[in-house]
Amino acid sequence: MSTLVIGARGAVGGHVVAGLLAAGESVRASVRRRTTAVLPPEVEVVESDLTRPETLAPALDGVEQVFLYAAAGTATGFAEAAAGAGIRQVVLLSSGSVLLPWAAGNTITEEHREIEDELAAAGLPVTPVRPLVLANNALTWAETIRADGTVELVHPESRAAPIHERDIAAVAVAALTGAGGRAVSDLLTGPELLTQRQQVDLVSAAIGRPLRMVELTPDEARHRFGTDADAATVEAVLAFVAAGTVDGRSPATSTARDVLGRDPLPFAEWAREHAADLG
Repeated sequence: MSTLVIGARGAVGGHVVAGLLAAGESVRASVRRRTTAVLPPEVEVVESDLTRPETLAPALDGVEQVFLYAAAGTATGFAEAAAGAGIRQVVLLSSGSVLLPWAAGNTITEEHREIEDELAAAGLPVTPVRPLVLANNALTWAETIRADGTVELVHPESRAAPIHERDIAAVAVAALTGAGGRAVSDLLTGPELLTQRQQVDLVSAAIGRPLRMVELTPDEARHRFGTDADAATVEAVLAFVAAGTVDGRSPATSTARDVLGRDPLPFAEWAREHAADLG
């Protein structure tokens, strides 16, 4: 079955491409600029952009299913183009927060919920993949690690079970190949709950040098991170981190094991693989 991977150069999308090729599937990759795309030679590369819906129809022509990550405000144009192309399945990278009652109203949660709803309302068969906390979030620490060996954290004892992007992609590939069953849309996490402090210790071990944690108050975090994101997104992230201080609000689930038949990769392995990126 031919699959269009939108975001084929992204952290998850690149692994989706690799997983589909390993499964013997035909893959088309959508990129914004063909000249900058470095992809395996067996992948057909097309140019399209979710923010320019008129570019989507040619990319969708002749494929049967799509792996999609859509930013807020881009789902409507994609839904119209995909419905017109007769797409049989959309595997959507969404968020596990849409499954958590306490997260209702959170800006990030509601953006993902809106995208899921828009695609479903267009009559598209949608299979969401719903990771809760991505291990890749720790890459935001790289700047201060390189600058002075510090990591700035609000609520350092907040716990989560970060999931490796390769495991997210593997669940998406299972959904695309029909191997995952209904569990592919369950709340997806890594194997173990870790505090942010413990994650910093694992990053320190991976890069081979000590790191100093700097604890921020919520107001300090708003000031520190408000220059890089809009206020609503900053508040949404702070709410998620605060929720991790409450038992049960950020769980570790069996979804990856149920779908993949193996344990998900531990955060320590993610840190070792990304040591060069982190510092």
